[in-house]
Order: sequence, then structure tokens, then C-alpha cells
Amino acid sequence: MSDPGKIKIVTAIHGLQPEKLDPDFEIQLAEYLNTQYEQKSLIELYARFATSDGDFDGLMRRTIWRAVARKFGHNIRIGNGVAFKHLETFEIGNQVFIGSQSYIQGRFDGTCIIGNHVWIGPQSYFDARDLIIEDYVGWGPGAKVLGSSHTGLPIDVPIIQTDLEIKSVRVETGADIGMNAAILPGVTIGRGSIVGAGAVVTKDVPRYAIVAGVPAKFLRWREGYEPSKEEYAK
Repeated sequence: MSDPGKIKIVTAIHGLQPEKLDPDFEIQLAEYLNTQYEQKSLIELYARFATSDGDFDGLMRRTIWRAVARKFGHNIRIGNGVAFKHLETFEIGNQVFIGSQSYIQGRFDGTCIIGNHVWIGPQSYFDARDLIIEDYVGWGPGAKVLGSSHTGLPIDVPIIQTDLEIKSVRVETGADIGMNAAILPGVTIGRGSIVGAGAVVTKDVPRYAIVAGVPAKFLRWREGYEPSKEEYAK
């Protein structure tokens, strides 16, 4: 039997992977698809390869994303069942993992930037109409971003009929978002900070802070970080 009090430390994998370039044939295939198919046809083609977990299906998912996206890096892994809206607005860096059954909802005039070495857990949701995720971000399974809300005005109109207010969400370099956390519109998650599992983040998180709860509240600074006087005063 295993010892329930024992802690096992193992070396990280995704964040320490060396840079790896995709083979030329993948890039050339994406260029070919881009010249031979309209965007709508490529999206329809993607559906053929979306659900299987085989190597060839994964290759075709990458290839179609590269053909459509505004920017697409190297050594990206897109899990089965990953879906999207307005892929043409996406800018994806190198060494990115997107877990199975995740959904990224862009907007035709929006911005969706995912930096280098980002790991996204399965079943995550992104309102990516104005979203920036910087480098080396860890995103727990089922965590979500909400980038917009209805104004609710005028009061005599059903809320769902009132205007949408889209607010930018930014997750800075090295932050870690816990499983099933939710980040609300207009929030910035500071560099190197930790958001606890299940937290609902309604306001900005300072760099290197640890927050948790509903709504998320400051717990403490990460070990080894010395905050400034201004940060202590917040």
C-alpha cells in the first residue's frame, strides 16, 4: 500500500521541453491548403480530424490551424475535440499544448494571443475576443475565461437583449491557473501568480501573489518574493 503522507517530487515536462521545429512538409502542406481552399472549407475539413486521437489526425489539426490562424508556431499539440470560433484571429506561439475538448471562442474583430510554452488542460473554455496569455502559463483543466458581460441597461429590457461589453483579459508570464477557476472580464493575472482551484477572480491579481476562493482573495505572496511597499499597501 502507498503511504498517504508521502510526497513525491518529479521533474516538470512541458515547461522544460527544448525548442523543436516542425518538419518542412507540415509547413508546406499548410501553405498548399491555404492556396487551394477557402477558409470555410478548411473549417469543414477540420471536422474530419477533430475527434480522433491518432497521430495523423493530430497532424492534420495542426496543419489546418497553421493554414487559417494569423500566427502559428512550432511543436504545438491540439487535443481531440478541441473546437474554436474565428480561428483566423488566433496567434499561437511555440511549444503550446491545448487539452482535449477545450473551446476557444474568438471574434471576427478580436485578438486571441497565446504565448510560448503554454499548457492548457482539457475541457477549458476561453472567451478569446480580447485575450492575451503570455509565455509559460499553466492552465488547469476546466478553467475558464469570461471576457464580456451584458450591460443590463435599460432596466426594462431583458438582460440578454442589452449590449455586450467586451473587456480585455491578460494572463502574464509564468502565472498558474488552478483547475476549474474562472477569470471574469477585465482582469489581469499578474506575472508568476497562482490562482487556486475553483477560484472566481473578479479583480486584478498582483504579480507573485497566491489567491483563492469565491470571490478570489489574496492569501499570501509566493515564497521567495519580496513585494514593494506599494504592493504591500494594496
